[in-house]
Amino acid sequence: MSITETAPAKVNLVLRVGEPGPGGLHPLCSLFARIALADEVTVAEAARDEVVCPGVEGDNLAGRAVRALRAAAGPEVIPPLRVRIVKRIPVAAGLGGGSADAAAVLRAANALAGDPLDRCALHELARNLGSDVPSQLAPGHAVVSGAGERVEPVELDPMAVVLVPDTEGLSTGAVYAQLDRMRAGGEAPAPAGLDPGPLRRLAGRPPAHLATRLENDLQLPALSLRPGLAKRLDAVREQGALGALVSGSGPTVLGLFEDSERAVAAAQEISGALVTDVL
Repeated sequence: MSITETAPAKVNLVLRVGEPGPGGLHPLCSLFARIALADEVTVAEAARDEVVCPGVEGDNLAGRAVRALRAAAGPEVIPPLRVRIVKRIPVAAGLGGGSADAAAVLRAANALAGDPLDRCALHELARNLGSDVPSQLAPGHAVVSGAGERVEPVELDPMAVVLVPDTEGLSTGAVYAQLDRMRAGGEAPAPAGLDPGPLRRLAGRPPAHLATRLENDLQLPALSLRPGLAKRLDAVREQGALGALVSGSGPTVLGLFEDSERAVAAAQEISGALVTDVL
């Protein structure tokens, strides 16, 4: 028996990052948008634990999700599992692909075992796996705050998204560390407020307004580590995007468009671009 789950990517339309706490974690406040681009995750009983993900070598967050679930539910409840991931979301791209896969593994493996853990227990496991994982347990648009553990579903109007991934990923940890260095040296502004209220209200606005409010505290450090991203931002804007931004910790650049027709026309003019939708 096996269970297959869809693991959709997300883009941060607004990402505000606070100063790191005692444990080194950065509090955040973000407006997440679920997009149609998604991985496919299949979990099945096996003779031994195995994660098969072509193009991603070694241990990853999906394997850690299996071990975390087994530690919580017990080895007699969670048997050895084979996880197969069909990757469509670029790796280390600022699109939450690894977190989406891990959340899909938690959902599928828990269901395969007869749902031994309730929603609250799964949320706690997700919180310990990474700041983007809790929001992906029930994929959708959301305002996310705290260290990623507070997730409030919101509605967004449909819109098209042009994504311009890089051929080389960018380490999330390296971007956060660069943000801290730049703030300490006065090269990046101090953190803004982390009140989720304004983001809830922003989610209800039409795409043309929302696009004028795109914001990402990680964009400046990502650009300092990967200066070539500036040209991609310019290219997306020149093709008529309502707004453009580095997604999450990068290096993917995104542009918002009111409809797919305009997005497709823009993507045809940008090398390596692809089109997806906010669902």
